[in-house]
Amino acid sequence: MPLTLSNPPKRRRRSVAYGQLLGTLLVLALCSGAAALQAGMPRAQKHESRHEIDQLEDAWRQAVLKANSTQLESLLADDYLAITSSGTLQTKEQALGNLRAGRVHFTSLDISERKVRFYGNTALVTSVATAQGKTEDGELSGNYRYTRVYVRDPKGAWKIVSFEVSRIREPAERGEHK
Repeated sequence: MPLTLSNPPKRRRRSVAYGQLLGTLLVLALCSGAAALQAGMPRAQKHESRHEIDQLEDAWRQAVLKANSTQLESLLADDYLAITSSGTLQTKEQALGNLRAGRVHFTSLDISERKVRFYGNTALVTSVATAQGKTEDGELSGNYRYTRVYVRDPKGAWKIVSFEVSRIREPAERGEHK
């Protein structure tokens, strides 16, 4: 009997189909688990936590505008890690050092489109920042989209553990026509 590649043995077809089914079920379980974490927070607690995160976001904005490294230090977790708009990694110590030395200085920073989502003891914030200032690399001006991750520590305080920012390029910068 000749072997054909287009018709694998029934056992192999079943194992591939079974693997695909398990993969689909795993994805559905993970998605529903994340939704349950977010939906499971009582409404009053979610409202209070949202208020706390909004206040912390405002405190972060004020800290970087006023180059207040003491305030920024209190907001960042010890293992904080950022990905800057140039793609470099930055630790808590590096972020504070850059602020203290004036290597990063903001003259204006307006935040819009803030969205806050909760997953257990984690809050995920996405926003758009319109910024003006300077960095080691030169002038800083434009619109940026960022994600900031907060985790509630064992003492109940929210700490920033991660931050990532990307420049929003205008259509002309991307080579597109308006």
